[in-house]
Amino acid sequence: MIRSDRSAFLFLAPALAVMAFCGVLPVAFIVFYSLHDTFGGNTFVWVGAHWYQSVFSSPEFWWAFARSAGFAALALAIQIPLGIWVALKMPARGFLSSLYIVLLAIPLLAPSIVVGYLWKVLTLERVGLLPWMFGPGLDMNSPAVTWAVLLAMDAWHWTSLVVLLCFAGLRAIPDPYYQAARIDGASALAVFRHIQLPRLRLVLLIAILLRLMDSFMIYTEAYVVTRGGPGVTTTFLSHELVQTATIQFDLGEGAAISVIYFLIVMTVSWIFFRLIVPAGDRRRIAA
Repeated sequence: MIRSDRSAFLFLAPALAVMAFCGVLPVAFIVFYSLHDTFGGNTFVWVGAHWYQSVFSSPEFWWAFARSAGFAALALAIQIPLGIWVALKMPARGFLSSLYIVLLAIPLLAPSIVVGYLWKVLTLERVGLLPWMFGPGLDMNSPAVTWAVLLAMDAWHWTSLVVLLCFAGLRAIPDPYYQAARIDGASALAVFRHIQLPRLRLVLLIAILLRLMDSFMIYTEAYVVTRGGPGVTTTFLSHELVQTATIQFDLGEGAAISVIYFLIVMTVSWIFFRLIVPAGDRRRIAA
């Protein structure tokens, strides 16, 4: 049986080779660039940890990191409770249930650049829907307004993912749990607290991981809508990386930011993996 399980890796070998070529090789090049300085062509000079020291001593890097982390935290604070609430209000089955699922899937199918330009049009001064609704209060030169617009845009785009995950988790709860709650006379709040929320734990961890990583790495939508402004108030870590590597053409420093970015994402993903997958399952995966 063990030999049969391990032989399955032979069928995965082509996919692993492609993943290694498309994933590991670019990361190796980025690490190489982060340890060298280049003056054009193929001339590289070893500088060791110089670029990392430069990044960690840069206030711009830490401000960009703080803005990215703050945006991710606010996005989660909005989308996770909203997604749970919508999932609880959806009909469990029937035509309306299928219709709502289809409608909720529409924003998820929209590419990021399309979402960015859609919300850019919505904020235009003379033809946009948002200025018509909020009037002079919608000032895109105000940091608070631009952050509110970006958070609303991200919620419109991705809350559906949380809703669909929670809806699937709620439908997986066996009916005897609800029957026992009705016999005991439990309130809706008690059912949610003691039955639904504990059974949604793994689903919510997956939703939080997906939304945390995606909102932390936001780039296209925010760049299209605000161009990082007003000032640098919406210049996130992804924008700082692109600015450093492609506009300033500081390849070494940009590569160092990329490596740090990569390690942050991998560390958070590893933490969530340990929370999601039980210890026994982790040992079986390692074996």
